Amino acid sequence: MGAEQENSKRWPPWLKPLLREKFFKQCKLHADSHKSECNMYCLDCTNGPLCSICLSFHKDHHAIQIRRSSYHDVIRVSEIQKFLDITGVQTYVINSAKVLFLNERPQPRPGKGFVNTCEVCYRSLVDSFRFCSLGCKISGILKTFGKKRKDCTNSLSDSDDSHSNITSIERLKKNDDMIHDSFTASTPSLSAVNRRIAKRRKGIPHRAPFGGLTIEYRQNGNV
Repeated sequence: MGAEQENSKRWPPWLKPLLREKFFKQCKLHADSHKSECNMYCLDCTNGPLCSICLSFHKDHHAIQIRRSSYHDVIRVSEIQKFLDITGVQTYVINSAKVLFLNERPQPRPGKGFVNTCEVCYRSLVDSFRFCSLGCKISGILKTFGKKRKDCTNSLSDSDDSHSNITSIERLKKNDDMIHDSFTASTPSLSAVNRRIAKRRKGIPHRAPFGGLTIEYRQNGNV
């Protein structure tokens, strides 16, 4: 499997191109319009930032709006969570709307009163979050599962037993699936639900044989 095919499993194909784009530039096609600022992005086409006029040619597509906070790109949680699992990413309330940052922001020194930091760039965070941005979540997942994948690969190469080889391959596939699930919301399949129900069912009860039952009598005749 090539690197591009592996990356397609880890996150939606539009996520990395989105994080690389530079928004809020003037649209080259509609420079004469007062709505020529490129702050929209089409998740279906992934062909760069769009202005409001460009967006009219993507009516049936999924598009999101990028906003600005302290010269950094943010997106509203209500928009991005429709397409992406943002679990673990720090959110902020700006102009009465909950948002998250697309990429990491440099921080010269840790914030006072914070004990939790981003696992990638070490920016101060609230305890319930692991990453300061979507970009850091990508880097963090690659770092974590890349190490696990390397360990599994080493285990596979060091083992000559065929059963151990099969087990190691299954672990590699499981790690790739976990990376993919980190960015995509999943719904339990019907077969998985049925298996859980089957596990909860009790087996057929068995009566204890009477041959093993013994009763001791005392010498005075009382039990």
